[in-house]
Amino acid sequence: MKQVQRGFTLIELVMVIVILGVLAAVAIPKFFDLSADARQAAVQGVAGALSSGSAINYAMYTAKGTAGGAQTITSCDDVKKTLQGSAYPASGGVYSVKEKDAFKDAQAIAGASSTCTLQLEPPNGAVVTATFTAIAAP
Repeated sequence: MKQVQRGFTLIELVMVIVILGVLAAVAIPKFFDLSADARQAAVQGVAGALSSGSAINYAMYTAKGTAGGAQTITSCDDVKKTLQGSAYPASGGVYSVKEKDAFKDAQAIAGASSTCTLQLEPPNGAVVTATFTAIAAP
């Protein structure tokens, strides 16, 4: 009587190994580079919060003035006053702001805008930057 053998052929096993190898070659590099992408996303998020906070602050300034609770913003670094706690996030490294287009005067004209660069210097890794727009509210 003839016995029926069960199992996988050598070709089937080799094909599975090849497919797993291709998937690993494509997927593994994505996981190793996530920290740089996460830092960039964090800086862009903070820059977006600064830009939004500056716009909201200017709207409050035009409606009620500084007596109504609006913050005085005459430089790019002043925009951090619009964040909770009036400071940049404490985790992830040291944030700093650089002005690209400085406000026209030392006494900034209300509504004048300036393009600012937010920079994150992480404890280990490359410096990450993002831009935001600051609106003056003297």
